[in-house]
Amino acid sequence: MLLVGADGEKMGVRPTPEALRMAADLDLDLVEVASKANPPVCRIMDYGKWKYEQSQREKESRKKSTNITVKEMKYRPKIGIGDFDTKTKKVEKFLGEGSKVKVTIMFRGREMQHPELGRRILDRVAEHVDYLANVEFGPNLEGRNMVMVLGPDKKKLAAHKKQQEEAAAAAAAEEAALGETDAADEAATPPNNEEE
Repeated sequence: MLLVGADGEKMGVRPTPEALRMAADLDLDLVEVASKANPPVCRIMDYGKWKYEQSQREKESRKKSTNITVKEMKYRPKIGIGDFDTKTKKVEKFLGEGSKVKVTIMFRGREMQHPELGRRILDRVAEHVDYLANVEFGPNLEGRNMVMVLGPDKKKLAAHKKQQEEAAAAAAAEEAALGETDAADEAATPPNNEEE
C-alpha cells in the first residue's frame, strides 16, 4: 500500500504490517483513504481528532445556512374587520421574522360559488404587507381553499426598518423640543404666592 505520513509527506509503498507498526509507534491510526487506487492509499492520522473536526465543520455549516419556515394563516370569506386586522398583523410579524407565509381562504358550502370574495381578501392582505413581502405564489383555488404564498423581501424590510428608525428619531427630537419650550414657559411664569 502507498503510505502517507501524519504531516502529509509520502512514505512510499510499504507492506501492511510495517505501516501498522509505524502508526502504532506514533500512537496514531492507519486509515485507508483511497481503496480503489492501485496500490491502495493509507494515511497515518489521529482518526478520532479528524472525526471531531469533521463534525465541527458540519455543525458550523449548518449554523450558516438559513432555515426558512413556512407559517400558515387561515382566513374565511366572511371575516370581520377586527379579525382581518389581527390576522394580518400576525402575517406581518411572521414576515418580519423572515418566514414565508401561506395565506389560505377556507370556503364552506355555497361560499364556493363566490371565489372573487376570497381573491378580494387575499389582495387586501397582499396590499397590507406590500412594504415587507412579495407574492411568490399567486391566489389559486385548490379544492375548497384559495391559497397564496408570501415571501419576505429583504430590501423592502431594510427600507421599512430604516424609515421606522428615522420616524422614531424625528419623534424624539420633537419631544425634546417640546420639553425645552415647556421648561422655558415654566421659568417665565411667576410663582403664584397668593395667600387666602
